[in-house]
Amino acid sequence: MVPGGLTRVAVARTVLDSATDPASQAAGLNAPTLICIHEVFVEYGQLGKPAKRILNGVSLDIQAGEFISIVGQTGCGKSTLLRLVLAEEMPTSGQVLVEGSPRKQPDRRCGYVPQKYSLFPDRTVLENITFGLEVTEIGFLGGLSPARRTRRHEFQAEAIGYLRRMGLRESDATKYPHQLSGGMQQRVAIAQALIMRPKILLMDEAFSALDPGTRAGMQRLIKDLWRETGTTVLFVTHNPREAVILATRVIALGRTSGDDGGANIVLDFSVPGNVDDLEITALVRRVEQTTFSGAAENDAAGEA
Repeated sequence: MVPGGLTRVAVARTVLDSATDPASQAAGLNAPTLICIHEVFVEYGQLGKPAKRILNGVSLDIQAGEFISIVGQTGCGKSTLLRLVLAEEMPTSGQVLVEGSPRKQPDRRCGYVPQKYSLFPDRTVLENITFGLEVTEIGFLGGLSPARRTRRHEFQAEAIGYLRRMGLRESDATKYPHQLSGGMQQRVAIAQALIMRPKILLMDEAFSALDPGTRAGMQRLIKDLWRETGTTVLFVTHNPREAVILATRVIALGRTSGDDGGANIVLDFSVPGNVDDLEITALVRRVEQTTFSGAAENDAAGEA
């Protein structure tokens, strides 16, 4: 089901019209590998019980500039996979590499937008957007030094620019989160992540709490921002149609060996930029049948 009052066809054509975009071309075969996930297992201990396996030997290479949608049933490890790339969590075994280096702690290379609004309630929109920059840079310059004041003014000017890019007004800069709609809060959260100029943007069900009309607008916004910046995007969603119309590549996680075996990749395919509406519907059906109907056939090899 496509969000909002727009027809499925209208939304699909608007979002998928990217066959000649530079960002689409950058995600091609010649792009370097940005993220390498190799034989990753994740298990969580349970008091008095055997450890619960979440991911079961996942291996995945992601090229710079790709827009990847990650789908799967609840509890199959989609969010866990994002946390591994973010380095908020470590694998039980296996490796997660970004630009060839093992992930050890979160850094500026990864921005993160969660499902629930992540803004500080006691800070204005402007203060929320500039928070990351101030923590990482101004903190080293001392209290009220001239250098700190100058940098703060530079950050604020940059934040106003991001506000405009998000479709918000300059007058929104002085508002607090409770004065914004859900869609406006998510726009601010995206600006908060992008102002750090991350190479990777991780979005964990970032649109799921929005009403259908707002969600459709946010889909167009994030696709436009991806085209503009070329940032590599990992986008977790439960919505197969959203996954297909946004991504250059769709990855589905699922369990192939019972409830306790942990999840692996059960589907991995590229989405051409020039697919027609019948092809969109067919790809959505393929995701639904493989991921949500229990027919988890692992045809990931050789399809990306």
